Amino acid sequence: MIKRFDHFTMVVRDLEDAKRFFGLLGFREDIAVVISGEKFAAYMGIPGISADHVTLVAQDVTPRTEIQLLHYRTPEAIPDPEIRDLHKLGFNHICFAVDDIEGTVRTMQANGYRTRNDLLDFHSRKLIFLDGPEGITIELSQWY
Repeated sequence: MIKRFDHFTMVVRDLEDAKRFFGLLGFREDIAVVISGEKFAAYMGIPGISADHVTLVAQDVTPRTEIQLLHYRTPEAIPDPEIRDLHKLGFNHICFAVDDIEGTVRTMQANGYRTRNDLLDFHSRKLIFLDGPEGITIELSQWY
């Protein structure tokens, strides 16, 4: 049986923009290393892997909540042309609970990040989708 959510990992081309995006949501860089060599090639199933691996941690959140960013040096990352399509099979989106959804949306928009829809009231919370790094969908929720 699981104990808790640990992390999610996303592959990015623009590492600085991804750190900036998640930084606006309260994540801070904790560890940054380069992963490479046979051990990681075997574990990831990617021969010749060399990638920047950056761990971001949500500040003042318990239990510890991480986002791990991978920026491939080799091989080149494979784009997903359907990443924004929420009716495809597989990963759909991740959602973070916030205490002030309107304020968070204003901050994201003031920094050039777009919402994908208007606020929605659903199941005792306000919800909104953001266009995240590399087109991944990030949802915000505020419970009431």
